[in-house]
Amino acid sequence: MKRWPSLTLFTVTLFALWLLLNDTLAPGQLALGLILTIAITLGTAVMRPLSARPHHLLAAVRLFFVVLLDIARSNIAVAGVILGPAERRTNSGFMKIPIDLRDPYGLATLACIITATPGTVWAGLSPDGAALTIHVLDLQDEEAWVRTIKYRYERPLMEIFE
Repeated sequence: MKRWPSLTLFTVTLFALWLLLNDTLAPGQLALGLILTIAITLGTAVMRPLSARPHHLLAAVRLFFVVLLDIARSNIAVAGVILGPAERRTNSGFMKIPIDLRDPYGLATLACIITATPGTVWAGLSPDGAALTIHVLDLQDEEAWVRTIKYRYERPLMEIFE
């Protein structure tokens, strides 16, 4: 028999979201939310072959604020590209970045970070997992992008997940 899933942040967040969306603390909604939360937690637990074991909460908090700042900067940069001269819009392209991160949850987080940052999109991971392909809206200096991904995102993710 499988072990009962522990009370995780996912479970608590799902239950809170249910209550917020229903805008009530009625006993029926509390019971239904609890039943759905348990059912969804049990259902998704069997779909995950590996469990995430993040370490270094402080590194995760720092990374969160770094990403938040980068998203704000990227919004301004993308607005400059779109509203700026037409010749600035011709610098987009794909590039490959070598990576050392191997943890699937770390890679998924990196994909979310890159895609959530305006002007960049995760386009793929090589079959051997040694390089990722991204599309950059304003690709002027590939080495700067490699440094950004490796030092601002990959290194903290390796500290958190590996």
